Amino acid sequence: MSAAPLLETVGLCRTFPGVRALDRVDFRLFPGEVHTLMGQNGAGKSTLINVLTGVHAPEAGEIRLAGEAVQFSTPQDAEAAGIQTLYQEVNLCPNLSVAENIFAGRQPRKRGLIDWKTIHRRAEEALAQLNLSLDVTQSLDTYPIAMQQMVAIARAVSVDARILILDEPTSSLDEGEVARLFDVLRKLKASGIAILFVTHFLEQTYAISDRITVMRNGEREGEYLAAELPVQTLVAKMVGLQNAGERFEQPDAARHCADVSDAEPFLSAQGVARRGVLNPLDLDVRPGQILGLAGLLGSGRTETARLLFGADRADEGALRINGRTVKLASPRDAVRHGMAYCPEDRKKEGIVAELSIRENIVLALQAQLGWWRMIRRARQRELANEYIGQLGIKARDAEQPIGLLSGGNQQKVLLARWLATQPRLLILDEPTRGIDVAAKFEIMDRVRALCAKGLGILFISSEISEVVRVSDRIAVLRDRRKVAELSGAARSEHEVYDLIAGDRR
Repeated sequence: MSAAPLLETVGLCRTFPGVRALDRVDFRLFPGEVHTLMGQNGAGKSTLINVLTGVHAPEAGEIRLAGEAVQFSTPQDAEAAGIQTLYQEVNLCPNLSVAENIFAGRQPRKRGLIDWKTIHRRAEEALAQLNLSLDVTQSLDTYPIAMQQMVAIARAVSVDARILILDEPTSSLDEGEVARLFDVLRKLKASGIAILFVTHFLEQTYAISDRITVMRNGEREGEYLAAELPVQTLVAKMVGLQNAGERFEQPDAARHCADVSDAEPFLSAQGVARRGVLNPLDLDVRPGQILGLAGLLGSGRTETARLLFGADRADEGALRINGRTVKLASPRDAVRHGMAYCPEDRKKEGIVAELSIRENIVLALQAQLGWWRMIRRARQRELANEYIGQLGIKARDAEQPIGLLSGGNQQKVLLARWLATQPRLLILDEPTRGIDVAAKFEIMDRVRALCAKGLGILFISSEISEVVRVSDRIAVLRDRRKVAELSGAARSEHEVYDLIAGDRR
């Protein structure tokens, strides 16, 4: 490793309205290394990448490239300086050929015309550097995502990139494709290219990283040699624990629903999987019980919820509802079977900000009934007022636009929407994210009360303490697979973090 960093930031700061996204961040990237950025959602990883690549300008601090201060006004400025970025979604033109993508915007010409023979030869040479052989005249979209990412890397190599930034490149790849990508990254590292790698997968982090920088709440928590950072310590630093061995209080058993461990599951998933998204997984959700899903971001929590609700299609495995095998072709099928789902991003996938509280509450019930059986306006008001009272929604009246409510009250309206359909199973994905502490406890009190009345609940939260506090059983996920299920005295934060860390101590 070089004694001097190729890329360095000193005191980097960036704010957005109401958010300090980067706070005096120091970062170093050396030639011939893979340096991984780790951190929870909102830690500042994406903002740091955007500042390094000219998407956003820093408000304070300095970026140095090969020891000299630089300023990038646009991503094109960063590319011209030798910084190439590959995002989670391949940023190429799928309708163009492989060769055209590799040489887009810089096609060699002969007598004023594009020299296709040279383009094809040089594209093959760029791929050969990665030990790849493709028909470069074929349209890019005829190849799988993994190959498209390799083409993007070949483009970076062909422009003599000194720095390669990969933002979640493995999120859609299976294990074999990840292994092939890592072989390519090791080859590039050996040639002296500096690689900045962003992932949420712990196993991949230790498989490819030379060094790790941990970010939390917009700040750099620390920089470590991967070989000297135990995974338990990494997890502790990411989530803000004082130390890796910190112990936690057991949840008060009285706060949980009654023991229904012998009850027949309402929903049973057996070997349910989706290629490149989630490995085969078994889950049972019983009436009158809360099953928590615990894991770091990227562990497969939301992917599990979407597969169970029919929002995404499973490639393999079977779903049983009340003991009968079912095929969920869409969320509408799930709702018809008595399921409900409050998604992680309530603003994008949940509320309709321009509609009133009343209109938001009746949306799912109206869809369940069919639009040819319109719910009378008087009945809509009756339902809305009933749930405003039951859930303690603070609003002027049912006609107030939901977009004007606080985050906690918006979340309560989403709960009301699904409770109006009288579900048997309620999937809650991050139901308390972005709301104040008082609203968090109030919502979770409502959830436990629903559970006590026989509703089965699948509860997802990035706050492990919250999962432990409210769940009767906890399924622990790591790197897209279920690694354990906890109940009784084993249901503790310490045990969950141990399982998330895996065998690396």
